[in-house]
Amino acid sequence: MSVVTNAALDLPGNPLRQLTLDQLRQRTSAKWRTHPADVLPLWVAEMDVLVAEPIAKAVTDAMAAGDTGYPSGSGYAEAVAAFAAERWSWDLDPDRVRTVPDMMLGVVEMIKVLTRPGDAVVINSPVYPPFHRFPAFNGRKVIEAPLGPDHRIDFAALAEAFELALGRGGRAVYLLCSPHNPTGTVHARAELERVARLSADYGVRVVADEAHAPLVAPDAAFTPYLAVAGAADGLAVTSAAKAWNLPGLRGAVAMAGPDAAVDLARMPEEMSTSISHLGALAHAAAFREGGPWLDALVADLAENRRLLAAAVAEHLPQARYRPQPGTYLAWLDCRDLGLGDDPAAHFLERARVAVNSGLPFGTGGKGHVRLNYATTPEILTEAVERMGASLN
Repeated sequence: MSVVTNAALDLPGNPLRQLTLDQLRQRTSAKWRTHPADVLPLWVAEMDVLVAEPIAKAVTDAMAAGDTGYPSGSGYAEAVAAFAAERWSWDLDPDRVRTVPDMMLGVVEMIKVLTRPGDAVVINSPVYPPFHRFPAFNGRKVIEAPLGPDHRIDFAALAEAFELALGRGGRAVYLLCSPHNPTGTVHARAELERVARLSADYGVRVVADEAHAPLVAPDAAFTPYLAVAGAADGLAVTSAAKAWNLPGLRGAVAMAGPDAAVDLARMPEEMSTSISHLGALAHAAAFREGGPWLDALVADLAENRRLLAAAVAEHLPQARYRPQPGTYLAWLDCRDLGLGDDPAAHFLERARVAVNSGLPFGTGGKGHVRLNYATTPEILTEAVERMGASLN
């Protein structure tokens, strides 16, 4: 593997164009080691990038100083609040922010605070598979409110799900994915305000997973759920893990609206103290100093979306792909390809391309695949060409 110099890391450049396939195959993470070496992996949410220089410096400085102890301080919370003010014009009070070990653990703890075993969690399928699994693991009943054909919130379905969730009494949480994974939909402010009104009408509490929020394209205008009218009793979670490719340095923050601060305070103290110290340092550096690198990445992702749309039109013309600006994940409708309910199995076996099966995403997932396009243009192009050739 060639050596990447510090000088190369000092400039954002094009983050998705700095590594070769041979270099990527040296990695030992899940994306590159789960499948055989002849498979192009476009599945799990890892990006094929180098670490942004401010993050690398924060971690290596800590290692050099032996600063590898227990987590302390509010640096992560303050960095997120500063980022929110600059990027989203949102005045987030750091006193209503707590660190948690990772996104889904934070979500689960919020659900446990707001509900009891046997209560319901409403989700918009197709959605990130842990939304189905984690609440059920903790004794909650999962109720789907499927997205509409346009991949946006279907408010009639949502109201019906709320009625079902509360039909036998008890409490309910609406677990909102914003931006939405896997479709990439970015919910508009008006939609989020309608969510807040409907939830208030039914007495359902909202927990928003905003893992992909920093990745939203500038022209799509991400709106934090807690920033909209009527969301004062809401809770949300965000992280630098997706936007700066830090799943190996886990960490996240849980945030509360003004009327939910008491709920945030009820989360176990172990949640805050269990975050990795190095993870917290890395995430804080990302939010505080990683803006230029993120801007370069978002530009690369926009180019890859255009490339993917053209490649699908040429090599998989019967597949349907609706480019969306909310993440680096593409939701491909392959039902007209004649590959059955699980096209991912065909593409892995016949094309040697690993994409996520749509089935674990719930209702609306049959015949679909999720494709991670946060890779080099060369790998992305070859993958779609292979997928198309596998149909012949």
